[in-house]
Amino acid sequence: MATGGLRGAASSSFLSPIKAYAVPLFLFALAIFYQLVVLPRSFPPSHYDVLGIKSYSSIEEVKNAYEKLSSKWNSGSEVPTAANFLEIQYAYELLTNPLWKRDYDIFGIDEQLLALDKFKEQYAGESFSRIGLPLLEATYSDPGDHALTVVTSENFGSMFTNSKTWLIEIYSDGSSRSAQFFNSWKEITSLLEGVANTGMVELGDVQLTTSLAERKPTGHFFFRNGLPSLVAFPPGCRTSDCLIRYEGDLSIDAVTDWTATVILGLPRILYYSKESLGKNFLAKCGPHKVKVIFFSKTGVRATPFVRQTAKNYWAYACFAFVLWREEDFSLWWNTFEVESAPAIVFLKDPGVKPVIFHGSFNTSWFADVMEKNKQQELPQLRSVNSMELGCDARGYSRNGVNTISWYCVILAGRLGSELNKMRETMRRVQELLSNDGELSDVDKDQSLLLSTALKNRRLTFAWLDGEAQQKYCFFYLHSETSYDTCGPRRDLTDVPRLFIVRYKRNATQDNVRIRKNVFEYEEADPASQLVARYNGSDKIPQIIQWISGTIKDGETRDLPFFKTKTPDLVPEDTDPIWSKGVQSILSRSVGIKHILLKVMGKTYDHMGDPRIGPILLLAALMSFGTMWLMRNQQTRQSQLSQPSQSNVKDEIMQKRRERRRNASNGDMPPSITDMEPKDAYQMPMSDSDSD
Repeated sequence: MATGGLRGAASSSFLSPIKAYAVPLFLFALAIFYQLVVLPRSFPPSHYDVLGIKSYSSIEEVKNAYEKLSSKWNSGSEVPTAANFLEIQYAYELLTNPLWKRDYDIFGIDEQLLALDKFKEQYAGESFSRIGLPLLEATYSDPGDHALTVVTSENFGSMFTNSKTWLIEIYSDGSSRSAQFFNSWKEITSLLEGVANTGMVELGDVQLTTSLAERKPTGHFFFRNGLPSLVAFPPGCRTSDCLIRYEGDLSIDAVTDWTATVILGLPRILYYSKESLGKNFLAKCGPHKVKVIFFSKTGVRATPFVRQTAKNYWAYACFAFVLWREEDFSLWWNTFEVESAPAIVFLKDPGVKPVIFHGSFNTSWFADVMEKNKQQELPQLRSVNSMELGCDARGYSRNGVNTISWYCVILAGRLGSELNKMRETMRRVQELLSNDGELSDVDKDQSLLLSTALKNRRLTFAWLDGEAQQKYCFFYLHSETSYDTCGPRRDLTDVPRLFIVRYKRNATQDNVRIRKNVFEYEEADPASQLVARYNGSDKIPQIIQWISGTIKDGETRDLPFFKTKTPDLVPEDTDPIWSKGVQSILSRSVGIKHILLKVMGKTYDHMGDPRIGPILLLAALMSFGTMWLMRNQQTRQSQLSQPSQSNVKDEIMQKRRERRRNASNGDMPPSITDMEPKDAYQMPMSDSDSD
């Protein structure tokens, strides 16, 4: 048992220092490993080292060094191996090309290094004299031939006069990869026209390119993925501190999609099959929106301009793509009357014939067509278009701010078949008034009055979702029967109702303040409103006569000027995530994936920092010293505490021994009566007793 205890104590005493100094030893080993293994790999021999000259030597010095080596080869004093000759020849050709040397010296760019490895495999084991020269073929490009915008340090500051995004390509005239990418860049520039500005920066503009390049901890400038390199300046970004670098594939689709999605925050437009178009697109798109369907033969992604249009008109329309197949011709013809692709279909009101355009289109044409077809034939009165339609007491007539009075005919009701029938009737009324020659059943004076008001943009027709806009609906149709038209459906009865609002502005009328609640007042709408409700049949002539009579009264009679506060229209859609600022969505970068890649890249860059090794060694020494001091203090404290404890024990034992010695050596009386106290005295005896 005693032997086992001694062994355990010995092992614990042996492991205790190892555990205590584990961290310093680990840091020391890591520092040695970094200095001997990691750091040399981060700094391989340069092409200048291969030639035996100092870095950044001139072209003349490179040529002289090569001539000295070649003279030795020719004299036979030295016979290089094929691998050595290839390295020297490659370094010579690279460093004697002014463009290649410039790119290599400043940015460490060496595009053709892979070719050197191929040459080594090709000529392995052969004589250096059998190697064909030259090894490299120079490639030059002239971006001026492509009529593209070239950005320089002189005009860089003036690029950001507007808020548009900039996508910039950094290239080199001596780069073969840049030359191969030029045609793709032209296509990218064409696709981004009208959406983002594009420009090119040549690597020779050192002042500008160094500000756009990344920088290693050692101070060297570099482009992580070589050339060409793409950087984007989001809206509001004017310096290199906020630019975003593209790190993906250099294909046309990848670059344009990255710019549209990540930088501009544009929505993607999905493709739908014939089976999913109805349930996943038409059914989910709100009834208040126009449906825009693109038929494509190629299946390519929507262009950035189309996606920009989808973002601008998201409150008015839904967008979808369909891949055209010849076997589906009969389906698309019977459904939308589409006979070929490419084609664009606009689906508006229920029962209205689709608007179809066949053939290719450019951006300006599509912008005009989209603006003309963004509304339904009978537009819906909504929060986003009430001002545009002239049906808002806070706004003006469609005819302009100088128009004193104007009218808005509104059909209100809950979504359903009854409302659809009445919408069809009102569309017919609108068409008849637009084509006054067809008004045979209506008095010509009345038709002339309505046609003139419609053409002068003083008369507007619209419909209102009474369920979604119940406050607005009840405000104008407040009666016992208005629950059949406004608010949630309570029974099977749906009664669409028609009313007309006359708006009138009076510049001399003072602003009116109305009571909002017990404590607050608010400004009334600047235009007065008078409402007339229609109680007749759904016959078109009768409706036209009622509208005409109402407008005639509004124009000829002296009606009261009444101001009030109209309830706000409720937005039908919440803002989509891509409608927010791109910076707020992406947190200045491209989400978690971008952050992880950025951290990994920075870590890799610091692997070549020569300061890491000394820092690790210093940390190991400091940790070792700290641990040694801590252990030394503990040992001293234990040594100081042990003598004090032994002294106390010695004193106690000494006192005990003294007491025993005194007890054994003292003269003890034989009897207790033998001892006489100091204050004792002899008591005298009485006389009687003595007798």
